[in-house]
Amino acid sequence: MGNGQINSFEEIYDGALDSSTVPLALFQKAYDGTVVAVDLAESLLRRAIHCHGNEYPIRYPDTNYYLPVILSLSGKKVSSLGELIPILKYLRKRMKKKLSFDNILLCGETTAYAAEIIEALSSIDDDDKLHAGNRKGFLGDHVLRRYGILLLDWTIPGLAILVGKAKSTTALAGIVSDLQAKGFLIFLAGEAAEQALAAGLKPGIDSLTFSAGDVTGMIHAVNFALRAGLLFGGIAPGARDKQRYYQHRRVRAFLLQLGERDKLRTAVHLAAIFFGFPVLVDQKLSEEEQIPDWYISHPDYNTLVRTALEVRGIKLKSPHISFPFAVDPAFTGDAVRQEDMYLELGGNGTLSFELVTMVGANEIEDGKVEVIGPDIYELEKGATVSGGICIKVYGRRMQPDFAGVLERRIQNFINSGEGLCHTGQRNTCCYRISKDCAAKGFRFRHLGDLLIAKIKDVFSPIVDRVQVTVYTDPKAVEEKLSAAKQVYAARDARLAGFSDESADVFYSCAVCQSLSPNHICVITPERPGLCGAVSWLDARASNELDPSGPNQLIKKEGLIDEEKGIWKSVNDFVFSKTNGKIEICSLYSFLRYPMTSCRFFECILSIVPEANGVMITTREHSGPTPCGMDFPTLAGFVGIGVQTPGFLGHGRRYILSKKFIKADGGLARVIWMPGELKAWLGDDLRKSAGEQGLGACFVDKIADETIGTTIEEILPFLEEKKHPALTMLPLI
Repeated sequence: MGNGQINSFEEIYDGALDSSTVPLALFQKAYDGTVVAVDLAESLLRRAIHCHGNEYPIRYPDTNYYLPVILSLSGKKVSSLGELIPILKYLRKRMKKKLSFDNILLCGETTAYAAEIIEALSSIDDDDKLHAGNRKGFLGDHVLRRYGILLLDWTIPGLAILVGKAKSTTALAGIVSDLQAKGFLIFLAGEAAEQALAAGLKPGIDSLTFSAGDVTGMIHAVNFALRAGLLFGGIAPGARDKQRYYQHRRVRAFLLQLGERDKLRTAVHLAAIFFGFPVLVDQKLSEEEQIPDWYISHPDYNTLVRTALEVRGIKLKSPHISFPFAVDPAFTGDAVRQEDMYLELGGNGTLSFELVTMVGANEIEDGKVEVIGPDIYELEKGATVSGGICIKVYGRRMQPDFAGVLERRIQNFINSGEGLCHTGQRNTCCYRISKDCAAKGFRFRHLGDLLIAKIKDVFSPIVDRVQVTVYTDPKAVEEKLSAAKQVYAARDARLAGFSDESADVFYSCAVCQSLSPNHICVITPERPGLCGAVSWLDARASNELDPSGPNQLIKKEGLIDEEKGIWKSVNDFVFSKTNGKIEICSLYSFLRYPMTSCRFFECILSIVPEANGVMITTREHSGPTPCGMDFPTLAGFVGIGVQTPGFLGHGRRYILSKKFIKADGGLARVIWMPGELKAWLGDDLRKSAGEQGLGACFVDKIADETIGTTIEEILPFLEEKKHPALTMLPLI
């Protein structure tokens, strides 16, 4: 009966549907319902043959696809009653009551065959006339030609099958009206059709809502979808598994079971699942009776449709949001200079943060934007104030590792707004609003609206709901920042145990290329992005979501220099992504072919020849340094996407890595850093020094601004402490 093996499509169900996940009681009920369906089909067939004979024609009106379910799955062009006899015998013969993956799907497939036969036989009356044209539910090929392509290209967002009786006529009307407002193709089987009429709803072509008769009439929705695959998808009759795969990927259908769930209905549910259509039941079921993402209990009618869309992965286009400023990717890269700035959140010594967290379905109000603290018109023009953004996301396919990926894209999303400029990341981010943007009516809520729209658009495969809170109240910012830092630390801790040697691949990060066109980050397990916000795990998760996005895979091949961290594959990638400007990239040296720097690094490292070591300064340290330049001066010198031997932009936690300027002496070369950075690294810095054989007391040998900010001031201290850099091989 058709080609292909049933279990060749286990990947459709992603492990959710097999003999270990489907409860035995559910399977037995479905099996019994399948027997009921086959018995009914055989009974109707015997009666029809008795009345009309084996050669009596059987078909639906206005179709060239015979009995579409049988044609699609088996390739058989059934045209007479007698041709159904061997089909039913075959169905009966292969049914098995033992719980297994094959038998679960066989129940669904057999029920689909039986339902098709029942509906086709029901079109024959005692006067030897085919009056299937009056049968409710079957849509002829003229409807298929008009609407089938719209279903497949998602102009019609999906196909909803309602089976059974809702809790009330009003409740049924609410569900149908919701689906109609969203533009769905709707089939009503069982009492639902009668309830729709009682509620004043008028099924018909104008509303794309159709009555399908009894419970088995749900097969009319299936045969419409299958014919769409035959006509528009180029699926050959009998290409059973190819058709199933097409249905799962292209026809975004689901079944809503309302009311009683008897044996036959349960069998019908497995028929829907066989074609890749998940089922939501309005009855309370125990967890043992449900199949994640496929057979789900959802008694709340208020959120039934929304949940069905999320389960099926249907993303409706968000209504257009009117912003007082233009939104376009072309604005990404446009800076808001100090003289053009109306207001700034974060930066210049104020507190700031941004955090994306994954939450449960009951912990989020989709589309909600809240501003905690004064709005922009309530703040002093030209001020720099503390600020932060919390984003909650929920998605049935969301994973905790993806939160950091979404977080790093905030920069791009905000920068797509004309007159908005985002720099930095995590707790060193800054949001600038231009005078022109403020004059047009910008409010802080627009940041939330923009982020919701962009996240839902770019990450639609994994995100179903988004909620944003913008904080401008200093106390609230401080409180939320503390919690955010704990999340950042937990993410960073996940990298423990990963090493560059154990990794087969590295990743790139091109998020900042809009502002530094010739820069590309190479991220390894032991070298995070320069911004400090993108770890190797973050980049890996981002690449899984979008292989052609900002975090692309770099194979670790063609080792050239192990000490300096030079690979041919990395060189080739960097050369292609820096517009041919950088030919060689060393991952572990700041003196020879160092990696380029963007504008958003957390730290800058500079050579200090007089002490045979290096100093590190940060964006937070605005004062002088032993190299004779402050951070802004160094940033203008280093952060332009070129190789600057002797200087390096990097993330804070990279200092703790065993690969930190490994080829040039590593951590032992650090002779100065701001006290704030030393305190921020804390015990981790002592631990890292101990692991590298320097001893925990090494940290006390590193000078800071309390010792001095010139080489003349700190050199006596280094000599007194016997800093190891003084006796190492000369850097130059």
